[in-house]
Amino acid sequence: MTFALVIARLHLPHVRSLKQKRRVTKSLIERIHHRYRVSIAETDFHDVHQRAEISIAIVHRSEHELQRMLDGIRRTFDSELEADLTEWLPELLEGAD
Repeated sequence: MTFALVIARLHLPHVRSLKQKRRVTKSLIERIHHRYRVSIAETDFHDVHQRAEISIAIVHRSEHELQRMLDGIRRTFDSELEADLTEWLPELLEGAD
């Protein structure tokens, strides 16, 4: 088993309210969760309207497949027009089989 924990930090330059921020982050989180079936949540900067931190946890039996998922998730963040990915901090851990 291979485990991954990713912290993604975003800058939302055109967001002017927490309501707008929630719309952008919720949409992004739902798209990633629906497509990849990973554990994902907004984990920091809850009261700051132009910043967001989203954390993702993944467990997979194949490191190659897990890396492929991470690449796809990263592309999803990169393609988000309303948010700029400022940090992508993946950590892979090997588990016992």
